[in-house]
Amino acid sequence: MSIAIWSFVLLAASLLILYLMSLFGGSYENSKTESIQSQISLFTVLIAVVSAGIVSPVYEEIFYRGFLYRWLRTRCGRGWASFLSSAIFMAAHIPTYNTLAISFVAGLIFAWTYENTKSVIPGMIAHGLTNTIFVLLTVTG
Repeated sequence: MSIAIWSFVLLAASLLILYLMSLFGGSYENSKTESIQSQISLFTVLIAVVSAGIVSPVYEEIFYRGFLYRWLRTRCGRGWASFLSSAIFMAAHIPTYNTLAISFVAGLIFAWTYENTKSVIPGMIAHGLTNTIFVLLTVTG
């Protein structure tokens, strides 16, 4: 149940960030969304879902929360570890500049998830669920 709540919080925060960006002329579209939208087929959607919804959440949560966040937490505490690991997570998503704020907030939520569960698995599930929803919204949007 808490995974659903964390996923909902991330989706709501993402929509709020996208809305605020749109007020300043920003857009959710970037090279990744354009790539998916230009070649919509069952195969490309499946590849996008597997990549963004399964593969990326597994290795990103193992590295950013399971290793980096834990390492930083032992050196500078929870708050700074959350901030720094989220900033590095955001920087890793730089090719999609218009969604960096979402990546940062996602990093904070996934660090909080890890801190409260002491496991990367709930974060992987929430990360995969939200990425899959974003892919499906991109395809239908």
